[in-house]
Amino acid sequence: MDRVLTALYDSDREGGLGSSSPNVNRWLGDIRKYFPSPVIQVIQKDALDRLGLEKLLLEPELLAALEIDVHLAAALLSLNKVLPDESRETARVIVRRVCRQLEERLRPNLVTAISGALNRAVRNRRPRLKEIDWPHTILRNLKHYQPELGTIIPEHLVGYGRKGPQLKHIILLMDQSGSMASSVVHAGVIACILASLRTLQTRVVAFDTSVVDLSDQLNDPVDLLFGVQLGGGTDIQQALAYGRQLVTRPQDTIVVLLSDLFEGGRPESMLQHIAQLLQIGCQFIALLALNDDGAPAFNKEVAQELARLDVPAFACTPELFPDLMAAAIQKKDIRRWLGEQRVEVKN
Repeated sequence: MDRVLTALYDSDREGGLGSSSPNVNRWLGDIRKYFPSPVIQVIQKDALDRLGLEKLLLEPELLAALEIDVHLAAALLSLNKVLPDESRETARVIVRRVCRQLEERLRPNLVTAISGALNRAVRNRRPRLKEIDWPHTILRNLKHYQPELGTIIPEHLVGYGRKGPQLKHIILLMDQSGSMASSVVHAGVIACILASLRTLQTRVVAFDTSVVDLSDQLNDPVDLLFGVQLGGGTDIQQALAYGRQLVTRPQDTIVVLLSDLFEGGRPESMLQHIAQLLQIGCQFIALLALNDDGAPAFNKEVAQELARLDVPAFACTPELFPDLMAAAIQKKDIRRWLGEQRVEVKN
C-alpha cells in the first residue's frame, strides 16, 4: 500500500509513475487491491490531475483500466473536441457505461415519481358517469360506508384525468462552465429519461456564451453529452431568452436553470428574463448543482436577487430530483418542500 501511494504522491522518487504506460497500468490495478471504490475514485482523480488526462487519452488501454465514474466521464467530455482519434471511441464507450449506470439507478424512481405526480395533477374532480374512476372513488369513500344499506354513499367522486400527449413541458437550461461538469452528466441522462415519457415534452438547451438546442439528441444521452462543450464563458440571459421562445403553454411549463449563476453578461437582464417567465405563469427552478457533491462556488449576489423573486437557489442530488420534479408538477411551494426535505436553500 505504501508503495502504491508513494508512486503517486512522491513521484520524484525512484518507482514513481512517470510517463511509463506499463507503470500506470500496473498502478491502476494495484490501487484496486488495497482500497474501496470511493477511495479509488479520489486517488484516481489525483492521478489524472498530476499525470495529465491528455497523456492518458493517448493510451486507450489505460482509459479502459480506469475506475468508471461521473467525474471521469465529465473529464473526458471536457476534452471531447481535442480527443485523438485513437482515444475517441474508448472515451465514448466509457461515457456510455457511466450513462447506463446512472440510468439504471435513476430511471425507476424518476418514472414512478413523474407518472404519479401527473396523475394527481390532472385528476378530474367533477367527472361525468363514464369518467368515474371507481376503484379510487371507493377507496376514498370507505368511511362513508352505510352498514344498514350495505353500500357506500360517496361524498367525493374521483375521475380519470384528461387524456392527451405532453401534459407538462420541461425546459432544461444547462450551464456548460467547467464547474458544472458532473451536474451536466447527471442532467443529460435525466433529460433523456424524461424525454422517454410521452406525457412530457422535454427540451434541453446548453449554453456558454452561445446557445445550443440539444433537444434532437434526447434519444441517446451519449450523443447529447458529446454535443456539450464544457468550459468557456457564460451568458445566462441569452439562454433564458431562447428558453422563453420555447414556451407555448406557460401554466404547464417548468423551466429548470442548472447553473452556478456566474453571469458573464448583464445580471439585470438575466433577472428580468426570469421575472418575465414567472409573470406569464411558468414555474422556475434554480439548481446550483445536480450531483452528489453539493453546490460549488456560486454567485451569492445573484442568488439573493432570485430570493426577491421568491425563487430558491439550491443544490439537489440525482436521487432527490424525481421528487423535486413531482413537487413542481403538482405546483407545490418549492421553498416549503425543500424545508420538508431538509435541503439547504442558499438564498
